[in-house]
Amino acid sequence: MAEPRIPGRMNRLCCPICDEVLRNPTTITCGHKFCMQCIQDHFACDERANRLCSCPECGQKFPSRPQLIRNAPLVDSVRVWDTANTASEKRKHLEASKEAPKRARSCSETRTSSGSTLCVRHSSPLDIYCCTDEQIICAVCAQAEHSGHTIGSVREERRRKQEEARETQDYCGSVLAGVIDSLQRHYMSVRELIRGHEEEAAAQVESSLQTLQVKMEEMRKRDAELNRLTQTDSDVHFLQKCPSLQHLREKEPRHLVHEVSEDPLLPFKCIKRAVDQLGKQLEEFCDKEFASISQTGLSGVNTLTEQNVEPKTRAEFLEYACGLSLDPTTAHEDLVIHEGNKEVRMSPLQCKSQAIRHPERFIHRRQVLCREGLQAERCYYEIEVEGEKAEIALTYKGIDRKSRTALSAFGGNAKSWSLDRSTNYSVSHRADSIQLTTYPSQRRLGVYLKFKEGTLSFYEVSDSMTFLYKVEAKFTEPLYPGFWLGEKCCIRICDLKQDRL
Repeated sequence: MAEPRIPGRMNRLCCPICDEVLRNPTTITCGHKFCMQCIQDHFACDERANRLCSCPECGQKFPSRPQLIRNAPLVDSVRVWDTANTASEKRKHLEASKEAPKRARSCSETRTSSGSTLCVRHSSPLDIYCCTDEQIICAVCAQAEHSGHTIGSVREERRRKQEEARETQDYCGSVLAGVIDSLQRHYMSVRELIRGHEEEAAAQVESSLQTLQVKMEEMRKRDAELNRLTQTDSDVHFLQKCPSLQHLREKEPRHLVHEVSEDPLLPFKCIKRAVDQLGKQLEEFCDKEFASISQTGLSGVNTLTEQNVEPKTRAEFLEYACGLSLDPTTAHEDLVIHEGNKEVRMSPLQCKSQAIRHPERFIHRRQVLCREGLQAERCYYEIEVEGEKAEIALTYKGIDRKSRTALSAFGGNAKSWSLDRSTNYSVSHRADSIQLTTYPSQRRLGVYLKFKEGTLSFYEVSDSMTFLYKVEAKFTEPLYPGFWLGEKCCIRICDLKQDRL
């Protein structure tokens, strides 16, 4: 089985002897790292040639075969690398399986008997990628709808994105390997520090023993002298020598007690306490930071908070409820606003009057906008629909109000996104429509917008939330809720204040 590809920045994970990913990483006393088997074979070769064992990396020679130290931090680094490669392969398969659905959302497609992918609208190959809109399109779509956009080939875009993913993986791996390499260097430094203190402590103990032996010999001599003095029969001689007793007491090596009582293991205890404290701090830091990293994936580093948890129940969605009201100055002349600007319906023919042509009014389409533009991090609102046909949309304020073309239609241009409700559901944007498999079963619909994240989700609302569809886009302006009404249709903006209580 081939070894995983090792980028240049990850060469610290390679064995200098076999140039492959380290297997059972081992460090020798000079600090260099090898596969356990590779370095053992190298030392065995030196011994068979009657040479001193040497380091293949720096050439340092050793009087005897060096002790092999299992490099636990580097074992973890190799494990991280193996895990990253496994995850990368899984992501490639997953991306391949998702590629077809993603293309379906960007441009309708079909497959010929030969297996090639064609645009349904133009029967042309889907071999062009619009970088501006992040869509897979055909040449006709590119010329008709993507003029002035940055255009490239699908194959080149895939290669570029794969390279970006690979570079991101390599970068993350190199950062982790660098951290582990730094820990390994500090580990070797601490070992050298301990070895130095060990030699110093041994020398101190040896010196203290020699000093004790000298002092004990001096004390034996003094003891013998005192013994002779006390056994003399001459009182005159004893009194003449008596002052020397005080002299002997003054020469008692009291300082020796202090010298010997110093703990030679004190430096080791200080180092142990410092390493214990560092280990706890490092463990707490890694637990905190890697927990944060694991919640953001490879696209980047974000801290998980309760706000990042997606709502599932209606009560959770209501936490993000926003107040809306219809703007009568935008309403088509066939529409009439009721109930404090909360309800819009078709105007009966006998009740129609000459509408004032306000500049913001939709001229040719039975559409109306809300006053409020939404750009908060999260927004949620609900509407009730009576009738068979309606469109629930969000649009930029600059949508065309006077054109008879799709430029004025919700979902028919680049400035609006629309959920179309009739005998079934569909979602429209840029005049591309995606048919949903869910059929309308509830009058109440929920709209959940995450402006900064760039997602727009639609739900049917009852005792539970029934997910319909999620739109993913890059929103650059505030989004205004809007509605299109079919014949005999009425749309009412729900008051969610009471429901939140």
